Amino acid sequence: MNWTTPADLRAQVQKLWDKGQLLAGCADGEPLFPLRLTLKGPSSTELSQCFDAVRAWIAELQQGAANSSRPAYRLVLREVRHRVIGANALPHEAWIDALDDALALIGKRREADRFNSLVAQTAACQPLLLPWLKKRPLRALELAGDWPRLLDIVTWLQANPRPGIYLRQVDIPGIHSKFIEAHRANLAELLDLALPAAAIDAAAGGVNEFARRYGFRDKPLRIRFRLLDSRHALVGSGTDQDFAVTSATFARLNPAASRVFITENEINFLAFPPIADSLVIFGAGYGFDMLTEAAWLRDRTIFYWGDIDSHGFAILNQLRALFPHVRSFLMDRETLLVHQQQWIDEPQPTLRDLPGLNDDERALFDDLRDNRLGRQIRLEQEKIGFGWVEEILVKLQSS
Repeated sequence: MNWTTPADLRAQVQKLWDKGQLLAGCADGEPLFPLRLTLKGPSSTELSQCFDAVRAWIAELQQGAANSSRPAYRLVLREVRHRVIGANALPHEAWIDALDDALALIGKRREADRFNSLVAQTAACQPLLLPWLKKRPLRALELAGDWPRLLDIVTWLQANPRPGIYLRQVDIPGIHSKFIEAHRANLAELLDLALPAAAIDAAAGGVNEFARRYGFRDKPLRIRFRLLDSRHALVGSGTDQDFAVTSATFARLNPAASRVFITENEINFLAFPPIADSLVIFGAGYGFDMLTEAAWLRDRTIFYWGDIDSHGFAILNQLRALFPHVRSFLMDRETLLVHQQQWIDEPQPTLRDLPGLNDDERALFDDLRDNRLGRQIRLEQEKIGFGWVEEILVKLQSS
């Protein structure tokens, strides 16, 4: 029989807690109580056919309400007249009259006291953050041990907007940069409420752009490259021309290289053979924004060498959005078929269309995506034999 039990009533209140609704009112004083709960009782037919069960159900509800000195919930009875069993008083409504009653019912008084302490502390020093406590009370409870330090960070940034220093340079007693980095997601929500619009770069968003959004210095992006022609060495001959520079420095290089190769594998980058008027860049996967400042790349022939799988072609497609003239390298059907013994599974292939591919690339991508050559085929670039790499490079130089 689907009649509401004391456990069902507790579950309704627990659901309110899990949604944060019980605590939300503590942040702004908006009343939630008295609150009527859902109460389902016996039908007319069940009254006559299951009268003993009905009496037991009534007793269980009444006992559940009176398990403490103050009833956790209040039952409202209604007289029901039945042609077989006569007049009887049945539970018709169940009410929670006050927050304390709801907390007692689900055993959350201690947590509520802790939250009230957070509200009082916040109201005293950072009242602009009270809406956040109302919106995310359960997360606030999770952060209770760190809340004073989070408030200190907010206060410091209010006094030092857009400080122009690295996070590691922030000097707040008891707070280190790793703490700030670990709480960037929470701090971003708090700072957006507490700081004036002029102190926030609205164009920067997400955890990875936290420093830029709030005016900290960010670690500069670095680009690693090797010059493949000893005639154009930047440092004395006889040394490996392997460099890592900031994106700003890379943009100013304008090296003597007509061809630029980009590869995603470090060993391929390190072992890339000498080739006239060329350099190789250690790639960045999904992310080539750091190359866009280098205007000289638009005047070079660029070759991209990635895995022969759906994501390799997706990265090529993304790179072409920045440099439309990019050519793929060792990402063709012949290379794939020659290395069939090296095929592995691609765990999570991308299925979206890639408009930046040329006809041959798109045909191979479609075959991989639609499993026409086998199921979820992948040839990693490091599995391609270096003899094959050198042979293709010879053909490329002679073409």
